[in-house]
Amino acid sequence: MESIWEHEVTLPERKNLPGNIEREAVVIGGGLCGILTGYYLQNAGVKTVILEADRIGSGQTGKTTGKITSQHGCAYARLVSRLGRERARQYAQGNQYAVTEYGRLIRREKIDCDFHRCAAYLYSVRSSEEMEREAAAAAACGIHGNYTEETELPFPVKGAVRFSGQARFSPLKFLEHLSRELEIYEHTKVVSAEHDRVMTNWGTVKADYIIFACHYPFVNFPGFYFMRMYQQRSYVLALKDAFLPEHMYLGADPDHSYSFRTAGDHLLLGGEGHRTGEHWGLASRYEKLGLRARTWWPRAVVTDRWSAQDCMTMDGLPYIGRFSRMTDHWYVAAGFGKWGMTSSMVSALILSGMITGNTPEWAGVFSPSRLTPGASSSQFFSHSGKTAKNLAKAWLPPKEALAGLKPGEGKIVEWKGRKAGVYMDEAGGIYPVSPRCPHMGCQLTFNQDEKSWDCPCHGSRFSYKGELLDGPAQEGLKENG
Repeated sequence: MESIWEHEVTLPERKNLPGNIEREAVVIGGGLCGILTGYYLQNAGVKTVILEADRIGSGQTGKTTGKITSQHGCAYARLVSRLGRERARQYAQGNQYAVTEYGRLIRREKIDCDFHRCAAYLYSVRSSEEMEREAAAAAACGIHGNYTEETELPFPVKGAVRFSGQARFSPLKFLEHLSRELEIYEHTKVVSAEHDRVMTNWGTVKADYIIFACHYPFVNFPGFYFMRMYQQRSYVLALKDAFLPEHMYLGADPDHSYSFRTAGDHLLLGGEGHRTGEHWGLASRYEKLGLRARTWWPRAVVTDRWSAQDCMTMDGLPYIGRFSRMTDHWYVAAGFGKWGMTSSMVSALILSGMITGNTPEWAGVFSPSRLTPGASSSQFFSHSGKTAKNLAKAWLPPKEALAGLKPGEGKIVEWKGRKAGVYMDEAGGIYPVSPRCPHMGCQLTFNQDEKSWDCPCHGSRFSYKGELLDGPAQEGLKENG
């Protein structure tokens, strides 16, 4: 499912890596983080190449809601409480600087990307006290966040925090312009990295600096990022004939965490997020969003719908900096939560600054050297230490095992101790795949909204045919039979 950004922009296709090359820096990943990092490095005189496994902007950048903001939910009250005021202030400084830098860059490069200054509101329909605490914490961190009970929303709120001076834009229009003068190779999948080389399906790149800007670092050791993050999915509807707010909004209540922003003549309504792979007994997220939309605006029409995936860290802070203590020339940007646009700019400024000797003073709070294990430890993590390659190849289920499977449905079936993931298309065709993720062997679950097999441990996703959709897995599922 394409987003409205993907409808409005046609990105020129680039060639694959032409063979073995050498550069000063190589960036793995052609999303907004990778493109921005490449842009700042090139402008600093560092000869840089960007490698993208698919097309630039084809991952989470094309699925975002395009908010540029330092308002990240109830972040500041939590950070002040857990890390202290100084570390929380660093986080605020970095993100607010990123908002300002977008404006400067867009003006300097004359980028037509529907950039629009507005406020970002955090609201609660349950409690005013939490909003008052967040406003006070933001102020303590140097951000002007006003408490208010007045919003444009079509329902009453108990309280809200208004962050002024934020922005929204069209991310792919911005990406298209910024990428024009960069050396980028598409359809070039990095399969491994060793010391000063990355190996791809088309050749090898030797570089002094290796930057992992690929959403989820696929190298398990060192770094152990698979133990320090999990992934969440969220859903978006583009609506016509709904209200078009001047400002952006996000709900703070767990059962009312909806996102609103205007995009041209559309309203983007987001929400219904969940941990990737948790699908049991849950109604369609798109249907639930649609029901909310019809309740608020009975004449609203859904024109587009899509979903995004976000890496979540245990402490709510991204990992931006050196990949590990063992690899002083490797760098990483990951764990953006649901704030990828602002975090992409923060990452580009930190990583390019570290390489060129101009590290921002607020970079320390984002350091990956802090250890927060346990993000992926769950009841779902079976076959620890094994991979799907080491598991017995699953079998083609007999008809008895498929009893009750309906067209358009997928589930894991078992027969005499053997398991398979099976999808039935609308014509009755059967698509059996191995039910184990090839990353680390976790059992997959079926996502009815996306018709995909999702990993509840680390967030890898596969089509119902077994094709790889999202990492950290680096290969698709084996067929059964």
